[in-house]
Amino acid sequence: MAKLFYGTTPEPITIDDRMLAHVKVVVATKLRRGESFTLSWVHGPDEPVGRSTIWLQPSIPLRFVFDSEQPEALDQNLLKRLANDANSSRGLSLDVPVDEPVAPRAPARAAAPAAKAGRPLVRAA
Repeated sequence: MAKLFYGTTPEPITIDDRMLAHVKVVVATKLRRGESFTLSWVHGPDEPVGRSTIWLQPSIPLRFVFDSEQPEALDQNLLKRLANDANSSRGLSLDVPVDEPVAPRAPARAAAPAAKAGRPLVRAA
């Protein structure tokens, strides 16, 4: 199991290596842009029952520690799903299975209807 150290707390958050590899990419992207967001997870079997949420922002130190020496292969669909979650009001959640491929989520609402054929989107002056 990989570990995510948050702030000055000595106890790490334990996460599957494959999941943490994906989370690291999403977190690094958001924090590089100066965007803050929440990260939530269900407690592991060796912890008290429940779930936790932390607020991630660029000024709080993070350290990612992996058990494996080799980098994990990244699933683009899982990255997209995690990034979309991180951009939502729900925040990033670690409750996504990583053993099976993840299909991209359908958009929350339908896209705007396409312009009618033959009608220009911009009028010439």
